[in-house]
Amino acid sequence: MPGAVRAPSRSRTLRLTLNSDGRRHPLLNSLTAFTFFGGIAAFVCGLIVSAHFFASVIGIAAFGVGLWAQMASATREERIFIVTGLVAAFVGIGLGIAHGGFG
Repeated sequence: MPGAVRAPSRSRTLRLTLNSDGRRHPLLNSLTAFTFFGGIAAFVCGLIVSAHFFASVIGIAAFGVGLWAQMASATREERIFIVTGLVAAFVGIGLGIAHGGFG
């Protein structure tokens, strides 16, 4: 059909960003990263019996920061990473305490 209108093809590149609202949130992004990576570190240390002290300390720090960051978060992407870090930190705290806690 000569009169058919074609939609222009757009190549979308995959962008990983926490700022989906178009604004910068450097403090919230830093707290999100700390919560996520701290939670993952607490979880991994919680799996290692001899690292129970580090799992407890890192987990408590990541959990505390994550709770505050969750209340102040501005975008959905931040909340996803924060909740993932919170869950990992909580499990890391539990494993760390089960393996000896602070003693």
